[in-house]
Amino acid sequence: MTTWGFIGSGNIGSTVAKLAVAAGHDVVMSNSRGPQTLADLVSQLGPQARAATSTEAAESGDVVVVTIPLKARDEVPVTPLVGKVVLDTMNYYPERDGHIAGLDEESTTTSELLQARLPDSHVVKVFNNIHFAHLGELARPAGAADRSALAIAGDDAEAKATATALLDAVGYDTFDLGALAEGWRTQRDAAAYGQIYFVDPTDPSKGPQQVTAAMIADKAAAAKRYRDM
Repeated sequence: MTTWGFIGSGNIGSTVAKLAVAAGHDVVMSNSRGPQTLADLVSQLGPQARAATSTEAAESGDVVVVTIPLKARDEVPVTPLVGKVVLDTMNYYPERDGHIAGLDEESTTTSELLQARLPDSHVVKVFNNIHFAHLGELARPAGAADRSALAIAGDDAEAKATATALLDAVGYDTFDLGALAEGWRTQRDAAAYGQIYFVDPTDPSKGPQQVTAAMIADKAAAAKRYRDM
């Protein structure tokens, strides 16, 4: 059994936590407003969940999910995450996060920024290109014909193997984009971002569709840099 720590408990974080609990894992939830604000979520998640501070969640997790606005990345605790696999869900929204020169110039990626803050951790990009509702709805058991895949990127092979095993446990196959630097291929507005999981991107009410690893591979290969759009 794995303990997942969560730095951030918004839509994506709480959805991943529900999937982890359903897979028999423990979760430690945190947010910027304090453990007392997570009582309802922890109650919904059940006895395998508890609320904590961000530092406590980082200390407690065998694997830790960072799922906060990118502008808050410098608030991620460093020391408790040394040696750990850190799953990064963050996306860059300049209207929310402010402009970040390296991202505007595309000389780096969101996960590389987090890796720079956490030099002794093993960052893996995941969960950033799917709507939280679809993430909850598309999970399937291993071997299911209609199972979907999620993209990952990372610089450490063992960390990516850990992420792949965790995704399998919570209901997803994996497509490996490669190094963290390739994480831009599923960033906002890229071909593999968000709408790939919609049956009809023009009508969200029609719900999600299965997305295979081959589909992600095709969209990732077709991705263009912002400067080339």
